[in-house]
Amino acid sequence: MRGRAADRARYDRATAHLDAPLAIVDLAAFDANADDLVRRAAGKPIRVASKSVRCRALLERVLTRDGFAGVMSFTLAESLWLARSGFGDVLLAYPSADRAGFAELAADPELAAAVTVMVDDPAQLRLIDDARAGGREEVRVCLELDTSLRLLGGRVRIGARRSPLHDPAQLGALARAIARRPGFCLVGVMAYEGHVAGVGDAVEGRPGRSRAVRTMQAAARGELAARRAAAVAAVRAAAPGLEFVNGGGTGSVQYTAAEEAVTEIAAGSGLFVPRLFDNYTSFSGRPAALFAQPVVRRPGPGAVTVLGGGYPASGVAGADRSPVPYLPDGLRYDAQEGAGEVQTPLLGAPADDLRIGDKVWFRHAKAGELCERFEALHLVRDDVVRDVVPTYRGEGRTFL
Repeated sequence: MRGRAADRARYDRATAHLDAPLAIVDLAAFDANADDLVRRAAGKPIRVASKSVRCRALLERVLTRDGFAGVMSFTLAESLWLARSGFGDVLLAYPSADRAGFAELAADPELAAAVTVMVDDPAQLRLIDDARAGGREEVRVCLELDTSLRLLGGRVRIGARRSPLHDPAQLGALARAIARRPGFCLVGVMAYEGHVAGVGDAVEGRPGRSRAVRTMQAAARGELAARRAAAVAAVRAAAPGLEFVNGGGTGSVQYTAAEEAVTEIAAGSGLFVPRLFDNYTSFSGRPAALFAQPVVRRPGPGAVTVLGGGYPASGVAGADRSPVPYLPDGLRYDAQEGAGEVQTPLLGAPADDLRIGDKVWFRHAKAGELCERFEALHLVRDDVVRDVVPTYRGEGRTFL
């Protein structure tokens, strides 16, 4: 018995004493994926994207490994919580309007030393100053470069709408403004090329689109490498003590690490390898995070119904945002119903071998969002649950 069948047998044995729904992380796969990220980073440290993990125990686990350093968080409240929990280097990847959080940050020297916040607009600096409430600690800030590829004089734009700072001169100007402004210390630059790191370039059944994506990504990597280097130089002219330049994502680790201007890589999804990361030529990982739903009905030949399972991922709505039935191999959704909130019919020959109470294992479309549905992760090695650890939700922390 090999491959998926062997994995299913292990997971079923490990959780035979547990009722579904439940979620697991395969520790062997998780650790192998971590090793692969380190290999691709080629000596540059990896900052773990917490939104792709959302479990303190697993963040702690990966940060004990060589090649990983620091956390990239997604809200200020999360950043402060992680810092108070002992994470000493937390980079907030998105601007915040959390006035209470900024007051807490500016009043506590330990938090101010551990947390770096993101800015891309002078108005964000004014908001922080207005929120200080008497706190006098210097706030560490990072500038974000817009990585989007702009063609035909800007009429065509490819990439996420993030920072308004696209040109090196824009970053340099804001860096100089921060250098003149008391109460702030500019320590970093971040540039996340989501159109390279987060878009699969080998989509099954779509060779034409895949070739177009590869062509676009090659052009985007070349354009961004030159612009990022110029932007970093412009920022260093105003902030010679710059501590880090963060870039990349799971799908672009080796390409971003090759840029001399980049000092560290961001990655997180590559630890769990959700289904959206199956379609890459740059790497292949092992699915490490899965969830199980119980069979509760057998409506007819070639069909079973499981409880719940309709856990869509964020982003543009579409079939690729649904979880995928994974084990046993060969199940598919009913096109009339899809993944439902309270029940999900599944079709295919394997349905005839499933009994009431059996588990069907699914993979989520995106990584950490799975943890918003479960309070705990069962950590499996071989065919045994070695530990049960809380997710953010399980610790009463739902930050978004």
